[in-house]
Amino acid sequence: CLLFCSLTVRNQEEERARRTSHELQAEGIPNCEESPAPTLEEVNAWAQSFDKLMLTPAGRNAFREFLRTEFSEENMLFWMACEELKQESNKNAIEEKARLIYEDYISILSPKEVSLDSRVREVINRNMLEPSQHTFDDAQLQIYTLMHRDSYPRFMNSAIYKDLLQSLSEKPIEA
Repeated sequence: CLLFCSLTVRNQEEERARRTSHELQAEGIPNCEESPAPTLEEVNAWAQSFDKLMLTPAGRNAFREFLRTEFSEENMLFWMACEELKQESNKNAIEEKARLIYEDYISILSPKEVSLDSRVREVINRNMLEPSQHTFDDAQLQIYTLMHRDSYPRFMNSAIYKDLLQSLSEKPIEA
């Protein structure tokens, strides 16, 4: 049985305790975002559109869990890192985060390299001369589109999604 990220924060804390701080620092992004367990209404909304899935932390966590089973979690990690970069305003922090994103997801030497076409790679290489919050916008859109067209339909048919939907459908409604 796969551990579903958003069920409890306690599981996250236990997982963190089991791993060394070095492993956590090397990973850079927590195993999943903190979020309340999704409601049946939210989980049903994920089936309506990929955008609705990606809008909620619980949706991103469930989708990440699925991507992990397909060995393509780096797509979600890259997308999330780009979102985080867009929120940054400090020039030095932007440059550092852009460098880390490049090393982690763009570099051909990275084990977490995302699949991008040569045009987008050229744009990134030019943008890296003066990194900004938008250095990876084209790449982020390409990866978002890839996840939407390729992984999302499989996620909707996956045991991870169906089991979550079923478990929420069976829950008694709390007063």
